[in-house]
Amino acid sequence: QVLLVESGGGLVQPGGSLRLSCVASGIIFSNTYMNWYRQAPGKQRELVAGINSGGSTYYVDSVKGRFTISRDNAKNTVYLQMSSLKPEDTAVYCCNALWSGSYYWGQGTQVTVSS
Repeated sequence: QVLLVESGGGLVQPGGSLRLSCVASGIIFSNTYMNWYRQAPGKQRELVAGINSGGSTYYVDSVKGRFTISRDNAKNTVYLQMSSLKPEDTAVYCCNALWSGSYYWGQGTQVTVSS
């Protein structure tokens, strides 16, 4: 059974930082492409960042230079370091894994950027 569990969300002021974590089980993590998605109220889900098994990364333009995705294969964990947060970053952030031809999702963690 594949399980993805996110943590690290919360309320932060504009300009602040948060680090999200996603712990995976039930997969060979080191071989798995991992992504972070987000969905704001009334908006479509958006791919924010991705990282492959070799460490190559992808970022949507709106977060480039502010967010960093990384992985620790020893801990089966992918991180999303978010800095210079803006109110428009407010969303539910979900971890996603592409494993053995299927996509798996975590339950999500709420990030709210507000003064």
